[in-house]
Amino acid sequence: MGRGAVPTRDDEAAPVPGQVETSRALALTDVIAPRTNPGEALIRLAYRMGVPGHALAAPFRRPTPLRVLATVESPVTGDRMAGTALRAGHFLVHGVKLPIGQLDYESAGRLSPGLERAVHCFSWLYDLAASAPRADCVTVAERITSHWIAANPEPGKGPAWEVEHAGLRLMAWLIHAPLVLSGQDPALKPKLLAAIAETAAWLDRKAPRDGAGLGQIVGLAAVTAAGLLLPEGKPRRLFGEASLIRALGDLVGEDGGVLSRCPEAQMQAIAVLTDLLACYDAAGHEPPEALFVMRELLVPPLLSLRHGDGALGNWQGQGAVRADRVAALIEATGVRTRPLKDVQHWGFQRLRGGKTVVQFDAAPPPRARHARMGCASTLAFEMSDGLSRLIVNCGGAALAGGQVPARIGKGLRATAAHSTLVLDNANSTAVLLHGKLGKGAENVEVERQVVRKNGGEATRVEASHDGYAARFGLTHRRVLSLRGDGSELAGEDILLPVARKGKRGKIGLAIRFHLGRGVEAHLSEDGRGASLLLPDGGLWQFRLRGDGTGASEMALRCEDSLWVDGDGRPHATEQLVIEGLTSRGGGQFSWLLKKMG
Repeated sequence: MGRGAVPTRDDEAAPVPGQVETSRALALTDVIAPRTNPGEALIRLAYRMGVPGHALAAPFRRPTPLRVLATVESPVTGDRMAGTALRAGHFLVHGVKLPIGQLDYESAGRLSPGLERAVHCFSWLYDLAASAPRADCVTVAERITSHWIAANPEPGKGPAWEVEHAGLRLMAWLIHAPLVLSGQDPALKPKLLAAIAETAAWLDRKAPRDGAGLGQIVGLAAVTAAGLLLPEGKPRRLFGEASLIRALGDLVGEDGGVLSRCPEAQMQAIAVLTDLLACYDAAGHEPPEALFVMRELLVPPLLSLRHGDGALGNWQGQGAVRADRVAALIEATGVRTRPLKDVQHWGFQRLRGGKTVVQFDAAPPPRARHARMGCASTLAFEMSDGLSRLIVNCGGAALAGGQVPARIGKGLRATAAHSTLVLDNANSTAVLLHGKLGKGAENVEVERQVVRKNGGEATRVEASHDGYAARFGLTHRRVLSLRGDGSELAGEDILLPVARKGKRGKIGLAIRFHLGRGVEAHLSEDGRGASLLLPDGGLWQFRLRGDGTGASEMALRCEDSLWVDGDGRPHATEQLVIEGLTSRGGGQFSWLLKKMG
């Protein structure tokens, strides 16, 4: 696809050949330039150089006493169940309950990643607000806030002072100010207002230098919100919104998918922009048009990862984010659109026929500077039939430390934890610590077209990657063809030698198909197929075709697997594995999933 091409939507079809390029950022300022005038530009420059905001906004008056100027009515809602647990005295994060009074709130404290994020980002305020009327939540909100401020009296180091966490915390304080600033503890209000001012000033300095990514966007959005809702904030607002608009282009690719390729990051970006637009509304200011444009760009790629049950697929370390969470976020935006099915730079191809949905990872993994919980998932796919998931990826690496044991987190990022081909039990891209990725799949070529098949139409996507080229001298190509009525998915995995003469000898190969929760697999007597019974009674048949080079030497087995849901709970499942030795000179392996009833 050319750089200026427009991605097709779910009701369109067009051949799309070309090489996918996930690091291509969108220059948002080329689309919608921020409105400004010479006076505002001068104020922005002075603020960036360190001139205090009150000296620019009201140079001949004393600084106005600090307060939150407006009440924000944000449409972004939290998790009611987690909020109810808070009112009962517990944090509920990824299915694990922890008493409020027993947590270490210091930034240097050792918490699981999910709990660490909830505590230091104050995302729990959204959950609490969703659980009951405000009067019933104030005491709990004050209690936790007092614990946190006592443990973190000033800006410092550690997880609490990562730009992303600090930005989300400031946004939560400003948006849910009535929960934490108008309660029963008179000593808390001045302390929290001081913390709000210190955090905003800290983000003024840190957020513009945080580098591209969600963290910088969150930090600059919080700076802008503080400029809207704190006294004499016009210089901060002008500075924040101009920096934010410039940075937003570095967050996403041309089709609106975040460059981390992480569904949770996509959702967080949408939520932050929605919150910020609510702050503009509360303050009575007209938002820059670029913020609306960006939010509208972000929604369709997210919809492309919804299965028939409305929940998301398991991609880039996330669990299957619940359908109600996705639906509530989309409703909060007010954006009405169709999912993108051919998202070249976001990279997740969507095929749909009848009630069957296929999601195909046809792009390189995120670059190291963008990866959040990077996974070696290139050319993996997921498949659902109506409300039931048939083929999945394990997911859940980003949720490790809760009900998912931390020790298996890295394994859940491996190629073998995804429904794709694995050579010699090696990852197609090196999986490193702290969510980062190393060398591996760099070039992915993809072509999509509608073809005639057995008297009907089928959507055919062909993609290849070079993740195994350096080590094994082989390129992996996968072809998926979904019939128009969704009754049949034909697949072909091809290994092609990089050099004209392939290497000699054999190499271990496994093609994995992780099965959805509740799918019962029964191998056929000939060992070349399996019946797959879905929880809703649907029946699919899997067959390993014997017409490919080396396919006759492969065996089909059923092994244990696991699948992580959107609440961080792991579920015991099964997987089908085509396994054996294949020639280093290449091979071809065909398989078929056919609906029988």
